Amino acid sequence: MSDPTWQIKLFGTRGSTPVCENGVQLHGGNTTCIYADLLTNDRSKGCIVFDAGTGIRRLGKELSDGTLPDVDSIFILLTHFHWDHIQGLPFFGPIYNPSQRICVFAPHEDMSDTRLQEIFELQMQEEYFPVQLDNAGAKFEFITLEKQTTSLLADGGVRLTYRLHNHPGGAFSYRLEANGKVIVICTDLEHGETIDEATVAFCRGADLLIHDAQYTDGELAEHRGWGHSSYSQAIEVAKRAGVAQLIFTHHDPDHDDDFLARTEKECQQIFSNCRMARDGMEILV
Repeated sequence: MSDPTWQIKLFGTRGSTPVCENGVQLHGGNTTCIYADLLTNDRSKGCIVFDAGTGIRRLGKELSDGTLPDVDSIFILLTHFHWDHIQGLPFFGPIYNPSQRICVFAPHEDMSDTRLQEIFELQMQEEYFPVQLDNAGAKFEFITLEKQTTSLLADGGVRLTYRLHNHPGGAFSYRLEANGKVIVICTDLEHGETIDEATVAFCRGADLLIHDAQYTDGELAEHRGWGHSSYSQAIEVAKRAGVAQLIFTHHDPDHDDDFLARTEKECQQIFSNCRMARDGMEILV
């Protein structure tokens, strides 16, 4: 087996709201945050982070205590701006480091860099948080133009593509490619009555697909329009796209460890190389 290209670590795998109660310790209660590191490059240059849910707090600690490599630049790629995907940023330690460069990217065509910055300034204004964004200390860049971020990542050997998919307010899937290895993130995605063919095409040939699976089929029928997928839909995408490994993420707040473990076994009878995401899970690709 060849040496791995990517290190993926999941820091937040819960959807909608963080949970802290009995029965969720195995899979975790933090909202979405996914770390991606290109192992074949100079690891001090930068890392990629998908979303800034509450899981990003732990990521900040691991970047500062040496568990993960210290980096010059942190690229935060946002799927969308719903609260569970941005609420952790004020608790992300690196934003208070004056020598840290943090690039926040959201590929909305109708949004300016200034407007993107305002979204994060708002959640840290004095009515909500004791430290304002412009006083945090880090060197922030807010980017909405694809060519800028594509160039930044391409310098490190990463090809970035994305597509807008169905979710209230819109959300983006991301595809990362390097050394022939492909990672795809599709969260907060609602397919509709049939599987979205564009999503299947976007995921084609992925070595790792991390796909929204907040609901069972029965639950999905009761939550049409909420912007999420079922386990069976994620499996169908993985099968049709020829995906090597599937990870279910964005767990419903009411799905405890027993439910997720039981459902994982049922799903593995249909698609053997699938697992439930867990806070702290590491995957080498």
